[in-house]
Amino acid sequence: MRSQALSWCLDDADPAATLHRQGFVRLGPEACFKAAGIAAADFAALARHWDDLPADPHLRDGGRYRFRRHASLRLSAEGDRILGTVDRPHWQPTDYNALHGGFERRFAPVTAATLAEPALPALVLGLGRLAATALGHALPFVEVHQFRIDTAEGIGRPTPEGAHRDGVDAVAVVLVAREAVRGGETRVFEADGPAGLRFTLAGAGSTLLLDDARVIHETTPLQPDGRNGHRDTLVLTWRREGFLDPP
Repeated sequence: MRSQALSWCLDDADPAATLHRQGFVRLGPEACFKAAGIAAADFAALARHWDDLPADPHLRDGGRYRFRRHASLRLSAEGDRILGTVDRPHWQPTDYNALHGGFERRFAPVTAATLAEPALPALVLGLGRLAATALGHALPFVEVHQFRIDTAEGIGRPTPEGAHRDGVDAVAVVLVAREAVRGGETRVFEADGPAGLRFTLAGAGSTLLLDDARVIHETTPLQPDGRNGHRDTLVLTWRREGFLDPP
């Protein structure tokens, strides 16, 4: 992967401007919490809800390493309020997900208790404001994904579909926990060029915010580095014009 001199946005930078300029921005935990208007204790309270995720029933590579919940949220036109949840499956076209695209996937829903944690709507709205500012338009359709990738049976794959786009306007990958694993390197590539960067999200709250039209992303496989190894993430995706549904 050829390296390109792109700037990172950490705590004291302007994340919306950086996202607008280069198509992605990396936030440290403090910058993430500042954008959401939450404290570290609020985030820690939210993180407890990753301990009861059911297995992903749709993995096509035969693995049993991924656990997840899903929710679809409708925001106000101004993006400052969550109006409610929408009962619908998750769907992607094969153009964006060759492994799991082209069919409806229904996952266990994000629980009411998780949705009631102050940190979750704060992250949806706060990170959504950054993305909307950078992209120049409202993003009222949001999907929420809770992921746990574990290494109990060996290798765990955060992105078994490989480097990809999600078919949305903006994506946030928020690290919730990383325990007893090696690997899990995040890679971001230009969608229309050869340049890319690689790094590892390490601290709880570390976040990657992407303009999905401009960059491709992936996370390398995880290997166990002790017992009970896992990597937990909150993935948020925003769209301007409706949820991504089958044509």
